[in-house]
Amino acid sequence: MKCKLLPFLLLVTSVGFAQTDKKLTAKLNELVKGFNGQVGIYVQNLKTGKTAAINADTLFPTASMIKVSIQCGLMDKIEKGQMQYNQKLVYRDSLLYKGEDILGSFKDKDTIEVSKVALLMITMSDNTASVWLQKLVGGPYINNWLEQNGFKVMRVNSRVPGREAIRKRYGWGVTTPYEMCRLFTMIREGKAVNPAASQRMYRNMGRIFWDDKAISQIPPYIQTASKQGALDESKSETVLVNAPHGDYVFSIITNNNKDRRWLSDNEAYILIRKVSALLWHYYEPKSDWKPADGIERYMLNE
Repeated sequence: MKCKLLPFLLLVTSVGFAQTDKKLTAKLNELVKGFNGQVGIYVQNLKTGKTAAINADTLFPTASMIKVSIQCGLMDKIEKGQMQYNQKLVYRDSLLYKGEDILGSFKDKDTIEVSKVALLMITMSDNTASVWLQKLVGGPYINNWLEQNGFKVMRVNSRVPGREAIRKRYGWGVTTPYEMCRLFTMIREGKAVNPAASQRMYRNMGRIFWDDKAISQIPPYIQTASKQGALDESKSETVLVNAPHGDYVFSIITNNNKDRRWLSDNEAYILIRKVSALLWHYYEPKSDWKPADGIERYMLNE
C-alpha cells in the first residue's frame, strides 16, 4: 500500500496543488493599490503550479476575450464534421459590425475561407468576423462546450436566448480571471477539443496585432499566446508566456474604470503593462531585457 501511495504523495509535494506564491501576491497587491476601478488578476506558473490571485473568481466582462471560446466552438464543430476549416463563406452586408474592421470593408457576396475569418477574429480582434463565426457556430453551442469542459461561469451572452439580463451587465461575454487562464492552459496543453485543434488555435493566438500592452513588456523573441479585451469602462488581457524557465499564464481584467480614454496612457493599460513587466522579471530574474528607448513610436497600432 505504501508503495502505491508514494507517487501520489510526491505529486502533491512537487506541484503543491495550486500553492499560493505569497511573495508574488504581495507584489501584485502593491501594484494595484490606488487603481481607480475594479481589478481581477490570476497568475499561474505552469511549471511549479504556484499561483497568485486578486479577485480571481469575481465576474468580469470579457469584451473581445470571449472570442477565444468562439474559436473553441468552431474547432469543436470542425472536429464533429459539421464545418471545415477551409470552407468558403459568402459575406453579406447584413453581417457588418460597425467599426473599422477589415472584414467590414468586404463587398456584398465576396468570398472568404473560415480559416481567414478565424485568424481575423483572433489576430485583429475583428468584430464582424467574430459575430459571423458566432452565428455559424451558435452561441448556445459555444456555451454548451464551455459547460461540458468544466467552465462554471464563462459564457457568451450576446445573441444567446435567455442571457439578456446578464448581457446588460457584462456585455458580449462574462468570465473570471481564473477561468480565462484555465482556457488558455487547456489550449496550451492540447486539451481543448483535441491536440490538433489546440495547436491550430495556439498558432492563431500567437499572431496578435494588438501587442502594445502586456506583450510589449515581454521580449519579442519569446513566444506568447494572448487575447485582449477592451470597452470604455473595461480593459483586459490574458497571456500565456513560453518563458525559458517555464511557461506561465496570467489574466488581468479591469472594470468600472474611472479612466475611459482610448489612449496608450489609459490607467488600465499602464497597469496591464506593469503587471506583465513584473511577471516577466519575477519568473526570469536574470533577464536584463527591457523595451527599447523610443519604441512607443513604433507601437502606435491605431
